[in-house]
Amino acid sequence: MENLILDGQKLIWHQERLKAWLKGERIAPITIDCSLTRRCTYRCVYCYGMLQVNDEKKMTKDVIFRFLDDAAEIGVKAVSFVSDGESTCSPYFYDAVLRGKANGLDMAVGTNGYLLKDERLEELLPALTYLRFIISAADPKRYAQIHGCDEKCFEKVCRTIRECVRIKKATGLNVTIGLQMVLLPDFADQVKPLAMLGKKLGVDYTIFKHCSDDEKGSLGVDYSKYKKCVDVLKDAEKLSTEDYKVAVKWSKILSEGKRGYCSCYGPPFIMQFSGSGLVAPCGMLFNEKYSKYHIGNIAEKSFKEIWKSERYWEVLRLISSDKFDARTMCGTLCLQHKVNEFLWGLKNGKISLEEPKGEPPAHINFI
Repeated sequence: MENLILDGQKLIWHQERLKAWLKGERIAPITIDCSLTRRCTYRCVYCYGMLQVNDEKKMTKDVIFRFLDDAAEIGVKAVSFVSDGESTCSPYFYDAVLRGKANGLDMAVGTNGYLLKDERLEELLPALTYLRFIISAADPKRYAQIHGCDEKCFEKVCRTIRECVRIKKATGLNVTIGLQMVLLPDFADQVKPLAMLGKKLGVDYTIFKHCSDDEKGSLGVDYSKYKKCVDVLKDAEKLSTEDYKVAVKWSKILSEGKRGYCSCYGPPFIMQFSGSGLVAPCGMLFNEKYSKYHIGNIAEKSFKEIWKSERYWEVLRLISSDKFDARTMCGTLCLQHKVNEFLWGLKNGKISLEEPKGEPPAHINFI
């Protein structure tokens, strides 16, 4: 647990790719965050997916496998099925995880867990670096209110988490199993109960993160109210032990949704795909209204072709230029936020590119 970075980034451990990028070379992403579908079994009150609507293509098994093969071939190191859809809704979910692992990719999954089949966990878990359950309440009634589902879903998900933990311990797997709460200030009553639930279920960690919003504030997130959650979050952290970590993404929760950088440098290192097959620099730009930043679709063209295309690099140049301002032209506190902070500092001479000291962190390829 000491080696697990849950509020930060790991780019400094990828010196070769950083140096190539600084020279202006075209690099493959280290991490790709994507979904296998835009469908979902839940209707979470904080869902950013409803702000990401775009033209959906058919994500067939062949399309998914071709993408995973291309990713491995061009030098991608890790793929996480965490994006604008619930990937367990795809009939090819298990096949995709196993194919990626067979290709030498580090694989990870973020899921509400409801559709995970307990009978397939012994096959799934050895193929994963981490499995993260998105769960924002420790009470069945509050769970149903927040996630837009039936109360019975809570017990099913808890049962599946217990089974994951049992299999991990029984077989000595290295997979990290965690819980993640997307925290809105109104959910503060569930913070400590959820930290206690994670401990009871036997997971490796429970993490509390902010809720992102778009540049217009469509979800109505009031970042100033997060300050009222500080005490309860600190109390939750005290539940940590040698075998169980309670973590808070303080850097984002206390940021008031503000950025200290203008240019978006992160996507060459960590790219996002929509469950529609759309390739865009990040999830904040999936919506059709941002089509000027859309690069291609893996259902229509192979990822290798898209990555080699001039369009791919044209879009990445645009969002890193003075024609784009990340503070006003896209949503708050995105997936690339910590990577962007680091790269902004590197570009502006505030950070030096020194070889990292000490042991490399866990999940190093999920930057």
